[in-house]
Amino acid sequence: MSVYITSTGAFLPGPPIAVEEVEGVLGAIHGKPSWLRVQIQKSNKIQTRHYAIDKNQQTTHSNTLMATNAASECLDRSYISRDKVGMLAVATTQGDHPAPGMASMVQAELGLPELEILTAHGICSSSMMALKAAWNSLRLEEHEAALVVSSELASRLLKKQRYEAATKSTFAEKSVDFNTEFLRWMLSDGAGALLLQNRPAPKGVSLRIDWVRGFSHAHAFPTCMSVGSAGRVDDERTWQDYDTYADAETAGALLMRQDVRLLDNILRMGVDGYLRLAEEGVSKPAEVDHFLCHYSSHQFKDKILELLDAAGVGIPEERWWTNLYTRGNTGAASLFIMIDEFLRTDEVELSEGQTILCFVPESGRFNTTYMQLTVVKQ
Repeated sequence: MSVYITSTGAFLPGPPIAVEEVEGVLGAIHGKPSWLRVQIQKSNKIQTRHYAIDKNQQTTHSNTLMATNAASECLDRSYISRDKVGMLAVATTQGDHPAPGMASMVQAELGLPELEILTAHGICSSSMMALKAAWNSLRLEEHEAALVVSSELASRLLKKQRYEAATKSTFAEKSVDFNTEFLRWMLSDGAGALLLQNRPAPKGVSLRIDWVRGFSHAHAFPTCMSVGSAGRVDDERTWQDYDTYADAETAGALLMRQDVRLLDNILRMGVDGYLRLAEEGVSKPAEVDHFLCHYSSHQFKDKILELLDAAGVGIPEERWWTNLYTRGNTGAASLFIMIDEFLRTDEVELSEGQTILCFVPESGRFNTTYMQLTVVKQ
């Protein structure tokens, strides 16, 4: 049973925020401009991004609302009615509520009637997990259509008040350690949605999903990106183990962290995974027409190119396509937002039978995911 992406949608909150305006939205910690900001932004080369908070650090759109807006656009562009959707799979790093799952919240906000739901929790690759579950459900002929949505609202964790509240952690001297501040200048907000069906759309371009594969390396490496602990080897408590939530916040256990020393591992694991797929004959690099790679920063692009070439599975740079520099790094939502814009850009002319390779690495505890799509035109 073949499964096709027949419609897409995306939602980016608020106006584009230029690189020099970012600290004005997130806020200067203790009123002091960051000396790391320029360095990190120069490396990632993101020029504009979107936030679901305003310059007073007040939320303008919930994560559920962003997901709903992207899903609504996707469904409005489709050729089916909403009651034909048999499954809703929603992915996010962190929903608006610890419970219930975000899929429940999105279903209610969309007003979809009774259907199967799935909430995929993780970081960047959670969107691919949700997509694979929906893909398999259609392949098993359980449903004729499934809606897959991914949404990220990182800015609520990145506003200045979060860091200023962590007075007993590494910020006692009113300075922020690199691993904690790094993600402030990397992440942004947005949502994307894909409609999967068991037949191509009656008009226009559809994308047949040829295969989806993933490899987790959690057994081999320590945690690289996380939320929920103080980030100290002498304190194994999670945010729920503190006497009060206020104690957890004061200890810095509610801050997002990235151990940048480990990041090169995700690049190596990602290339190793693709080499494995090439050796198995699942993917043929020479036959890849378009490469949609979710790299979180420009500095990783050249490294990925170099490693792929060294492994003998290189994909020429002219076949790469990304909107990182104008949309920002929206985590799990990045690939869906990318696919939506890729299908609408005038930069690319898609032809029947062309293949699109998608790659989403996740640095949480190192998970790498891959997908191949084939262009179908009606």
